[in-house]
Amino acid sequence: MLALSAAAPAAAGLSTLAASPGLATSGSTVPAKIHFRTQKVGDVEVFYREAGPADAPVLLLLHGFPSSGHMYRDLIPHLADSYRVIAPDLPGFGETAAPPREEFTYGFATLATTMEGFVDALGLERYAIYIFDYGAPVGLRLALAQQDRISAIVSQNGNAYVEGLSQGWSPIQRYWREPTKENREALRIFQTPDAVRQQYVMGVPDPSLVSTDGSNLDSFFLARAGRDEIQLDLILDYRSNVELYPQFHAYFRTRQPPLLAVWGRNDPFFLPAGADAFKRDIPGAEVHFFDTGHFALETHHQEIAALLRDFLGRQKL
Repeated sequence: MLALSAAAPAAAGLSTLAASPGLATSGSTVPAKIHFRTQKVGDVEVFYREAGPADAPVLLLLHGFPSSGHMYRDLIPHLADSYRVIAPDLPGFGETAAPPREEFTYGFATLATTMEGFVDALGLERYAIYIFDYGAPVGLRLALAQQDRISAIVSQNGNAYVEGLSQGWSPIQRYWREPTKENREALRIFQTPDAVRQQYVMGVPDPSLVSTDGSNLDSFFLARAGRDEIQLDLILDYRSNVELYPQFHAYFRTRQPPLLAVWGRNDPFFLPAGADAFKRDIPGAEVHFFDTGHFALETHHQEIAALLRDFLGRQKL
């Protein structure tokens, strides 16, 4: 969901380090080849990771705050033998361009529109989405716009229900109600290196299992000039996602998309009730909980990959 200023490798070097190829769950002995590419969408140069056969069913991985497509570094190799896996960095995150705020509106409608342009530019006629944190409202807005093209939804701590919001949202909700300078400044704490690290380890029984790679990389990107104000703009606009919850629910009820929820049950931001709530609108939704926190892939990527392969294997992708 919701920064570390230090000497760090150049962005190109970080891209290389992010690969971490591994072996697919299917037992393939060929390491996955992950490509690092860019795609121009309007005025934004979108950076993305891609692996798998060009003609395979597509899975679009949408990250959250404060991360980037790097958060999927361990999951991608487990899927790339059977799926075309694509993980873009959202505008203002990771290595995707961050246009000045005077030229680009940092809100979730704009992020979704950029992703719609991205999938169109890549020619993705049909695809499943894996949504996490901020990637959930982005992906669900995309689903509303391209309903016939969404083959399945996987939500990993990607909330769409009011009951899924924890008390940790209280200072953010105060900013929504009263968007004063004081309330905005109070939220800068979410971007400090310590706060970023806490998002990775809170709720994890053994924090020593969580690498510092992800949180350090997130903090590196958050420390770039202008990113702090971009993130505060997005925090304020998150209220527009909550306002859209009824439309998301109507989409679920009407379209009944195949849905798998894989959730860190100890998430301090998005509660298990938010995962169970999917069943209210999609009775066939499959919900699984893991004894971990917000960034469940950091500790359970193998288990989640196995559930993903089983779930996707039963869908008409």
